[in-house]
Amino acid sequence: MQRYFIPPEQFQEQSVTITGEDARHIGKVMRGRPGDKIIVSDGLTREALAELEHIEQDRVTAAIIEGLEMTSEPQVKITIAQSLPKGDKMETVIQKCTEIGAYAFVPFLSTRTVVQYDAKKEGKRLERWRKIAKEAAEQSHRNRIPGIASPLSWKELLASFAGYDLVCYCYEKEHGRQLRDVIAPFMEQSRQQGEQPRILLVVGPEGGFTEEESLAAESAGARSTGLGRRILRAETAGMTALACILYESGEMGGI
Repeated sequence: MQRYFIPPEQFQEQSVTITGEDARHIGKVMRGRPGDKIIVSDGLTREALAELEHIEQDRVTAAIIEGLEMTSEPQVKITIAQSLPKGDKMETVIQKCTEIGAYAFVPFLSTRTVVQYDAKKEGKRLERWRKIAKEAAEQSHRNRIPGIASPLSWKELLASFAGYDLVCYCYEKEHGRQLRDVIAPFMEQSRQQGEQPRILLVVGPEGGFTEEESLAAESAGARSTGLGRRILRAETAGMTALACILYESGEMGGI
């Protein structure tokens, strides 16, 4: 069943209104007809099963049949901090990590980032990324759309570490401490305390972190972790680590 995220103000007590691109998707792509059912969510506190009533080119109205519980989100909030990779790889990271269960994304620039950052193009790029996150969240039946921040500098990212309960950075030169060595005891402590932890997972660029960056991250409170004996691509590391953390937290049948 198709799912659509709409602004909270388009939710009424007994009906919803869908406009713009989503309305056109219902009418032209899905060939929706009155009586068809969809799921609508405001991405915050309300989600409902609704039945299409009126379908116009840029406006669709639907009657709410019943409210739905919002139970799809992981209890652990994992933000992916990704050093900007080449080409359209950031789009892949956002799409796949949204499907897996990432809470938010923080792009950043580091020493070996090869992307030529252009602040003038930032608005269009963010718009594109947020559209990808929205579509991935709808496809995977998320209850909310992950937030995507404007790209940070390395120093700005380091300063943000204090806002998380745990910060891990994936470091290919870390051959001793693996991700599970950090995550398993942390999640056990969180379960005992009944907390919903906030984790920042930091993933470097294609060339990895410099030793200076590694030392700076450690000094700022992060913990370096390995991801096994293989070297993963920049766009693969975040997905792998995210899935491992969610498994260890019990979201995928772990514990």
